[in-house]
Amino acid sequence: MDFFALVILLPLLGGSLAFLFGRRLAPTIGVVTALLTLAAVTGLSLSVWDLGVQRYAVGGWIVPLGINLYADGLSILMLLMTGTIGLFVSIYATGYFATGDPDAGWSEKEGFWPLWLFLWGALNALFLSADLFNLYVTLELLSMAAVALIVIAGGGSALTAGMRYLLAAFLGSLSYLLGVALLYAEFGSLDLFNLGEAIEPTVVVLTAIGLITVGLILKTALFPLHFWLPQAHTSAPAPVSAVLSGLVVKASFYMLVRLWFEAFPETINYQAATFMGVLGAAAVLWGSLHAIAQTRLKLLIAYSTVAQIGYLFVMMPLALAPIVDTDVQIATWSVDAWRGGVYQALSHGFAKASMFMAAGSIMYALGHDRIADLRGVAEKIPMTTVAFALSGISLMGLPPTGGFVAKWLLLRSSISSGQWWWVVVIVLGGLLAATYVLVVLRHMILRPDDDFQMRPIPRVMELATIGLAIASILLGVRAIEALAFLDIGGPFPPVVGE
Repeated sequence: MDFFALVILLPLLGGSLAFLFGRRLAPTIGVVTALLTLAAVTGLSLSVWDLGVQRYAVGGWIVPLGINLYADGLSILMLLMTGTIGLFVSIYATGYFATGDPDAGWSEKEGFWPLWLFLWGALNALFLSADLFNLYVTLELLSMAAVALIVIAGGGSALTAGMRYLLAAFLGSLSYLLGVALLYAEFGSLDLFNLGEAIEPTVVVLTAIGLITVGLILKTALFPLHFWLPQAHTSAPAPVSAVLSGLVVKASFYMLVRLWFEAFPETINYQAATFMGVLGAAAVLWGSLHAIAQTRLKLLIAYSTVAQIGYLFVMMPLALAPIVDTDVQIATWSVDAWRGGVYQALSHGFAKASMFMAAGSIMYALGHDRIADLRGVAEKIPMTTVAFALSGISLMGLPPTGGFVAKWLLLRSSISSGQWWWVVVIVLGGLLAATYVLVVLRHMILRPDDDFQMRPIPRVMELATIGLAIASILLGVRAIEALAFLDIGGPFPPVVGE
């Protein structure tokens, strides 16, 4: 069977089985599904590496009559990130949801597995989609599963957070769909590559691009449209928070990158790209300052996500300038910016998922996540503390992490292009990240009180957390191979001499 079909169908099948037999078998089904899905993604990745860009016509019907799936280097990296994080989150969840009465009715434990696997299937389908409407359908499936995962914990705060996220998802989808309708009325096609060849900067097209962009940055939680993110991430169970921050917000960012770089580049001017960069810079600073001010660990990590998302958009004015200005030759610094932005998405996914899992383990052990009361954590659960520290190092952008590679590429692009003001933002953001990470670690390493009590943490939770943290380091150590994928079907040609 084709790897395209397996990558999408395996998690959907696993989710269905987890729903039917979830009372006792859901954790086993989830982990087996995760292993099989990652194996299928690896198979597709090897095919793209050996043969280049791959296309798959669903049902044998080609565009414009049918739906085409598309895999290039960018989509493969996103699939590999999702598969790896998905495996570790699934392993972590087996320990996190291990308690409770197995004979009880529908519970948080039973609800997590089918919803998580359905979400995973939607993510994989989104990363392989090559037309605007199919992207919309998969994004809606993803959003509905994410909302349900947020509220499975129960309680007023979870319900409020879920409803707030649902409102943001609905508004974003409505804006996106209106833009898609305008483009279809204008060109009669929704295929990304057909649009890229036919699109022109008319009033209708620019309006459609604006609606699509607003919808996607709302779903990505780019400042100032991030109002839904902090509460959603902090109210959800730890495995869900890891998925939301590490994976879900990357889906809409991926769509925006696809559209801006491959379907819309000739219709977007440098001023629009710069505006996106300014919003990204504001997110880096605003999110970091609010993270420093938090007294709860999960809320600190949530605001850190707002800040780290900002780096994804700082790449826009650096990478898009040669595309939107046809008189400028593609420069090395544009390729650096493109690679840096994508690599930031990858490194943030690994580091932030690990960090939320570490916070979940701490809450599991202590029953709270108050930063001021974390003394003794480093002594009692050193593996979790090390995982948090390694993830924090990646967020700071220190070597040899994936975060360092991403921020170094963005810095090099800023300096080479003469846009030094982005250097200030990137460096200051790293210093602010160091501040809030070190504040937490300082409390963790303080000696515990004599009456310090902790609930034992399942070993699989600690191993999964440290595994993802190590992966964030390996992203920096093996960056050459990962970055080489971006030359397969990307918007920029390979840089000569690399």
